[in-house]
Amino acid sequence: MKTVITYGTYDLLHYGHIRLLERAKALGDYLIVGVTSDDYDKTRGKINNKQSLMERMAAVKATGLADKIIVEEYEGQKIDDIKRYGVDIFTVGSDWKGKFDYLKQYCDVIYLPRTEGISSSQLRAKENELAIGIVGQTSFWWKFVNECRFVNGIHFAGLCTDYSQFADVRKQAADRKLEIPFLTNQYDEFLEKVDAVYIISKPEQHYEQIKKALEKKKHVLCEAPFTESVKDTQELFSLAEKQECILMEAIKTAYATAYERVLLVTQSGRIGRIISVDATCTSLSDGIGEPGAKLSRHWNSMEAWGPTALLPVFQLLGPEYSQRLIVSHYLDDAKKYDGYTKINLVYPHATATVQVAKAAKSEGELVITGEKGYIYVPAPWWKTAYFEVRYENPQDNLRYFYQLDGEGIRYEVVAFARSIETKKNGTYIDEKVSLAISKIIEECKEHKDVVEI
Repeated sequence: MKTVITYGTYDLLHYGHIRLLERAKALGDYLIVGVTSDDYDKTRGKINNKQSLMERMAAVKATGLADKIIVEEYEGQKIDDIKRYGVDIFTVGSDWKGKFDYLKQYCDVIYLPRTEGISSSQLRAKENELAIGIVGQTSFWWKFVNECRFVNGIHFAGLCTDYSQFADVRKQAADRKLEIPFLTNQYDEFLEKVDAVYIISKPEQHYEQIKKALEKKKHVLCEAPFTESVKDTQELFSLAEKQECILMEAIKTAYATAYERVLLVTQSGRIGRIISVDATCTSLSDGIGEPGAKLSRHWNSMEAWGPTALLPVFQLLGPEYSQRLIVSHYLDDAKKYDGYTKINLVYPHATATVQVAKAAKSEGELVITGEKGYIYVPAPWWKTAYFEVRYENPQDNLRYFYQLDGEGIRYEVVAFARSIETKKNGTYIDEKVSLAISKIIEECKEHKDVVEI
């Protein structure tokens, strides 16, 4: 008996997939089909599959062509599978020609011609077709544009910013060989040309910009915090629901695979009951602590880092704390720009500490303390690909490694696009968490019981 093996994602199974499977089946007597897992697909850059692993496996099974279906979960598995199942022929589409020649020492390798004119990527792109525009003035807008390229059907439609920023934006685009289809400072005109907006303007502008976009039935992805007022944030959530629009808070860390796993491992009880969550986020990169810095051009420390640092606290311990202490060091007489802020939150059975700074430096780590052990996420924890679970006995320690592409931005865009398509908000950040973040930001802005140092 001649055994044949092939692999693929098989998302939105189509005629091209079926023809390839038929050709593979004809090469031998027994066909094994490996379907890639969601996590493995992420490591290969496939981040917006429409169907789950189980749905994709069921679709392959329904063809009646596979004698055995397995899951491909890690790099190098092909060699293991060939040895384990006594495979005679390995085959894939001709678009991979030469890629798997290294398997020839284990079995025959055959590249089959693909069906022209059809692919899962084309089908996904045709279904989505979402024009997204960027609103605001920041030096990292181009990162978002680059990451959108990895999401099928999403295209950058233009940018709306202050006229004073046009020269800088055009230079940034030219330096990175990016094209800006439409550049304007007229927000109403801009909204007519897009299906959705990504807002990266200063937080005090968020409320009006989000509200106007929702009123025009445009979907909104907005950098945290949504607003500097709990009341305003609640109003926007209600408006989004009324308008049947997606409103998502953009904290890219929430969509990073390693961070997701940190939450899951913690919630599984592996370190026992949570006693403390301690998060630090600092950066000196924009120089607001330097003498003569033009503070009005920048976000303050709480605006820039507060939402990210508070995220694991509220996701693990919840928004209902019993006591809080905020300590800030200000850079200006008006006390609008904090160079450093520390927040202590006390819960009935746990505590949390958050440190953020743009004019001070500390180790940017995340530590989750439990009764049995603790989780350590090294700096910079907000874009980590690695963390450890540590115990009293070092021999029991566990290490976890995950790939992080695009700092989590592309996964955030995928979640946003999928939410729009399914008309169901797939955000990884609960509404209660967003409201809790807005509350802390509001209290800092109003200096409510804030201790100054």
